[in-house]
Amino acid sequence: MLLTQVLLSSGRSIRLDEVKMSTTYGGMLEGYPNRRSNDWSVEHLRGAAARQYPSIPVHLVEPVRERPEDGHQGRMGPEERLPPVRCVGLFSSYPVGRGTADFSQLVVAWYQPGPELSGLAESVPGLAGLPWEELAQDCEY
Repeated sequence: MLLTQVLLSSGRSIRLDEVKMSTTYGGMLEGYPNRRSNDWSVEHLRGAAARQYPSIPVHLVEPVRERPEDGHQGRMGPEERLPPVRCVGLFSSYPVGRGTADFSQLVVAWYQPGPELSGLAESVPGLAGLPWEELAQDCEY
């Protein structure tokens, strides 16, 4: 079953084989989202992706950060929000090199506006421009 497919701006088509989703602020019991807590969240997502797939390269698509005009202004600085869903996905495509590889793979971590997987290239800024040829790893079955 195909979860979704993304057409990169390079013309390469990549296929999402596995995905793990969670809410961005699900564990936040006190305070408000700010630059410091969001920096931690982004680095935690990158680290979780690397631990989940230790033998495959990981790339983080930098999330869009928004500062609501009517946001909280407290001792932690101004409120800053990330998209509400964070994801770690295993993508595959045809090989990058010309050797004996059967396919290429890359783990991608990103934030998105909702749980839908269709239209990822449009809903996740920076995903379509993913430099697959530079980042992905060729693999054999």
